[in-house]
Amino acid sequence: MPNILDIRRRIRSVINTRQITKAMKMVSAAKLRRAQDRALAARPYAQMLTNVLKSLVARAEIYDPETGQPKHPLLAQRPENNVLLIVVTGDKGLAGAFNANITKAAGRFLDSKSGKNVDIEAVGRKGRDFLRRRYPAARILTPSLAELAESIETEPAAAERAGAIQITGEHVGILGKVEFAQASALARNVIQRYCREEIDSVYVVFNEFKSVIAQRLIVEQILPIEQIGEQAVRLAEEMTEEEKKKAKEAAVTAGVGMRGSDGSSEAASHFGTAQVDYIYEQPPGELFRSLLPKYVSIQIFRALLESVAAEHAARMTAMDSATNNATDMIDSLTLVMNRARQAKITKEIIEIVSGAAAM
Repeated sequence: MPNILDIRRRIRSVINTRQITKAMKMVSAAKLRRAQDRALAARPYAQMLTNVLKSLVARAEIYDPETGQPKHPLLAQRPENNVLLIVVTGDKGLAGAFNANITKAAGRFLDSKSGKNVDIEAVGRKGRDFLRRRYPAARILTPSLAELAESIETEPAAAERAGAIQITGEHVGILGKVEFAQASALARNVIQRYCREEIDSVYVVFNEFKSVIAQRLIVEQILPIEQIGEQAVRLAEEMTEEEKKKAKEAAVTAGVGMRGSDGSSEAASHFGTAQVDYIYEQPPGELFRSLLPKYVSIQIFRALLESVAAEHAARMTAMDSATNNATDMIDSLTLVMNRARQAKITKEIIEIVSGAAAM
């Protein structure tokens, strides 16, 4: 039978752990509300920009009628020999299987691209550390997002590859406060490399956030732009019913709303479908040069925002499960302690009765 004093010490330890996990759950819930509001606030702009491009595509020629070439390099499609993968994970742990699922999805994607050159841009400390242990870093890394934001154009990096799969960029510490300038800087670097034909396609793997109980892990193609306004999802993994149930319970106890929004507005949807013949001052090529890079930037910005919200939701759910497990452990240890104490009392009574009978 275990010592009662040791059981009491363990109960106190578990109680302290439960207080920590409960506090972390409430902190994650507060951060989730802010991250969810930011993600929802960015959707109307993205929706309007998408509808503007849809309207432009419907009223202007995408390809040059003489040469047959697209009027913007981002619309050009070529054989996929060099691939760029942007992996968006978190900077911190204690979020359940959030980071592990993303790295596993990235691994499955890399296996599907065997025989091709793949460059990896790691966003987040957890993904960076995971990929570092498996793939070499390029001899010339992409500048940080702060350096990219300050520079207008980066020079092409002429260097031998470190391997078929190599890490070309590491971006750590930007998910604490995601700014559009950071996403724009990363998008500008990606666009420059695509226009110089250093890469033939760009994919991003992240956790898409619709609501607390509506999330999915996806690999989405960013470049080339196949169809404006339509997600080019190459891999998708939905939440299981058990995960949805746990997320719902955590959201209810933390007071977090479970309903999301698609961010679409009546004005934006009407603009894209209105039967109006607009007269553009600029030629279509100039309009595409101005709008398509913004479209790519908003796609990357959306991936970062939704990944942050999904991370906080995963951490809130994980801390809620840890709190419940700590409560169950306290109840179990309390039962063991009571049994041990009862056994000790019974033993002492038997010893007293036996001594009295011997006399």
